[in-house]
Amino acid sequence: MNFFIDTMNLVFVSITNFAEIYLLLIFIKLSLAWFPTVNWYSEPFCSLGKLTDPYLRLFRGTIPVVLGMDMSPMIGILFLQCLMVIFSNIKIGTF
Repeated sequence: MNFFIDTMNLVFVSITNFAEIYLLLIFIKLSLAWFPTVNWYSEPFCSLGKLTDPYLRLFRGTIPVVLGMDMSPMIGILFLQCLMVIFSNIKIGTF
């Protein structure tokens, strides 16, 4: 039983850590989007786009474009932050 509890706690911590790293990758991609000279077809920018675009595409179109800027990544970022808070607060202990 103790092995199962430790395994579940490890899974929850791993999900939280993955979400933190993925959130960092999204912030890097969104920050680089402000620079018009970034060539998204060369490495490492191509890999960054391949990692983050499928997730960000899920939220595209949920919020209309405001002043020419796509605000849908905000929903993706908020979702990841909520996921991080939920999984970081789940602790399974022995009773």
